[in-house]
Amino acid sequence: MRLAATKSLLENTCLAKPIINDNGQVLLQQGVPLTSRMIERLIEKGITFVYIEDGLTQDVEDNEVISDKVRFQAIGTIKSEFNKICDDQTLKKSFHNAHLSQNFSKVIRSILAEVKENPRTISLLSDVFVYDSYIFTHSLNVTIYTLALALELKYNEKQLLEIGLGAILHDVGKIEIPTEILNKPGKLDYEEFLVIKKHAQAGYELLKDQPNVSLLTAHCAYQHHERNDGSGYPRGIKGDEIHPYAKLIGLCDVFDAVTSNRVYRRAMLPHEALELLYSGVGTLYDKELIEAFQRTIAVYPVGITVGLSDGREGIVVKQNKQLSTRPIIRITKENERQVKPYDLDLMTHINMTITTCETVLANKEVKV
Repeated sequence: MRLAATKSLLENTCLAKPIINDNGQVLLQQGVPLTSRMIERLIEKGITFVYIEDGLTQDVEDNEVISDKVRFQAIGTIKSEFNKICDDQTLKKSFHNAHLSQNFSKVIRSILAEVKENPRTISLLSDVFVYDSYIFTHSLNVTIYTLALALELKYNEKQLLEIGLGAILHDVGKIEIPTEILNKPGKLDYEEFLVIKKHAQAGYELLKDQPNVSLLTAHCAYQHHERNDGSGYPRGIKGDEIHPYAKLIGLCDVFDAVTSNRVYRRAMLPHEALELLYSGVGTLYDKELIEAFQRTIAVYPVGITVGLSDGREGIVVKQNKQLSTRPIIRITKENERQVKPYDLDLMTHINMTITTCETVLANKEVKV
């Protein structure tokens, strides 16, 4: 299978993975030749990349860390609990849920178990799932990234559960933001951004008095937009004033946000998002956190086409957990000439670097 940008897809290209909605229903089967209308619908649904069938990479499997079963259970719980909160707020009822922590803890334990069982670098870039709401999938993705990062940093089991609960509820305050602002298909103006910024405080207020939800979890919602130099919100606190859990969640929140497709901008690829995070070292983020995060994610996802510093081109077919920037590449071209494919491990060819990253379909190349 090969990774392709949906905007570069050609008719009659066949999917290598099915398209599934958040109820587990298959919308497009694996092996289905795509029509122009199908491609348009994928783009409309916000699916940026898909896996396609490709004769050179039939043996390649993607880095699926979380099973569909756990994913759908998690999304179902997030939807159910967030909607209950939203209904209570709409009816001006006092929100009080004694089972909130318990329900989410089950989800976090399931995610944690799968991340532990599959100690591979994480790539959510090409998860071909259609969700009802960006908030639901974003909450899940941030939880997966944050737990993987926390494991890399050797947090203990109790801390992992606390971090996971803080991550899955970090954006709960957005249920109080008007939908016309939350789902605006364009850049927010100044006044709208001020409204969006209220979600951190709103999340804290919703969680701080909940039974079985710690004040620490409430502070994860409160502080996930704070930054080391005091430029964050809502309070503009700095450095060690920000709880370590909130720093982890804040980092993963930004990474998932910029690698997710939005109407008003294209999704970044992981290596571009990582560069964005590194640009904030010393001001916004702790360098050691970004370095640890880099070790947990697939910087160059399986199936993506890359160019090397010596003129060779190929497709990423496997990750090196020890160093995510040095994957195994299936070389298909040398100096723009087709060659018999062979695999090249960048861990053993330290003089070579990846210089370009593209999605390729047939003979059509699209810089992304």
